[in-house]
Amino acid sequence: MLLQGKAAIVTGGTRGIGFSVVKKFLEHGAKVALLGSRQETVDKALWQIKEEDANAEVVGYWPDLMNAEEVNDVFMKVKELYGSLDILVNNAGVSARDSFYDYKPEEFKKVIDLNLNSVFLCAQTAAKIMKEQGGGVILNTSSMVSLYGQPAGVGYPASKFAVNGLTKSLARELGKDQIRVNAVAPGVTRTDMVAALPEEMVQRLTATIPLGRVGEPEDVANAFVFLASDMASYVTGEILSVDGAAMT
Repeated sequence: MLLQGKAAIVTGGTRGIGFSVVKKFLEHGAKVALLGSRQETVDKALWQIKEEDANAEVVGYWPDLMNAEEVNDVFMKVKELYGSLDILVNNAGVSARDSFYDYKPEEFKKVIDLNLNSVFLCAQTAAKIMKEQGGGVILNTSSMVSLYGQPAGVGYPASKFAVNGLTKSLARELGKDQIRVNAVAPGVTRTDMVAALPEEMVQRLTATIPLGRVGEPEDVANAFVFLASDMASYVTGEILSVDGAAMT
């Protein structure tokens, strides 16, 4: 129960890594607000959680993460509901694999808006609340490609490189207000996207991982639990790789 009594917001919390983070946070005693892009996906995630634990302290919202007013309204609702906002997980994001020669500027902007600009906006909104209450934790989802790049879809690694810079800079700026800021950089993880890949491609990916397997969403969620907890009270400005020592 590493997060007993803590209140958390998890963006992109309806599936994949974000959904696993929500469930792990609940297991460790947190009260959680999961955010998704649509009401139907939020309702489905809440139903799945309540099916396993009818008493889980979890609510869901679907604000536009690029709309400052909507983000502020939801964050204040969570603070009023739970009495505080102790943890923010910026997990919402979108990937891309477009060739640079065919990459449309509007598609590049879409990736940057969700993967970077929404992280800035949500972090700023949370930090104002956390400063008033004497501290908190902001965690961002990065990626292994933020360290190595990727051979197509340049918007995605560019956005994650920027998330790393935002993380390290905010850790330095917000430390005086007792707000810790870290990021988790997952490697190849068994999300819906990886599950849809051909088996031979999964085998090729696995061959580059010294641990000999792809990661599970729970592996990544455990890293978020650690960084959110008081066990990491002197850890800030870190980009924690959870990738099985993947070889690029």
